[in-house]
Amino acid sequence: MPKPIELDFIVDRLTNSIQNTISGDSFETEVHRLRLIDLKQVTKKNRWNFNWKEELADNKKEVFKLTITNNSDIVQGLLSLTLESDHVYMHLLENAPFNIGNNKLYEGVAGNLVAHACKVSFQQGFDGFIAFTAKTKLIEHYQNKLGAYTLGGHRMIIPTESAQVLVDKYFKS
Repeated sequence: MPKPIELDFIVDRLTNSIQNTISGDSFETEVHRLRLIDLKQVTKKNRWNFNWKEELADNKKEVFKLTITNNSDIVQGLLSLTLESDHVYMHLLENAPFNIGNNKLYEGVAGNLVAHACKVSFQQGFDGFIAFTAKTKLIEHYQNKLGAYTLGGHRMIIPTESAQVLVDKYFKS
């Protein structure tokens, strides 16, 4: 079994959607499945870090894109997950290159995608449980921002209570 990728996304802010860093305006978001046609913009050449074509080709994984409502052509972030026997496992999460660093355009992208994973977990009857593998330097960050817990090593979970907070924050039921 391949070594899991240690996730290193930063949860900059938990917002009700995503927030423009310049104007402060909030924009409603939608999460859809990533399609083959979307792959041409999410490439290494376009400064994305992961091979999303490979993720999409893996039939065990579900790959989602976060977009602004009524602007579904521009991908703000991506999420790859699998449904396990009793939880959802997040394999990859990546902000669009223009949503990373000091000059990012939108805040809240990573939090929004994690909230989507929690929502899928509730829908699947897993009580919101999410698991993922974190880089050492971000374990405390995920504990503080997402209410995640370590299971030992780099493996982390987001339990029901924390998952519900995220879902309530990002999704109007």
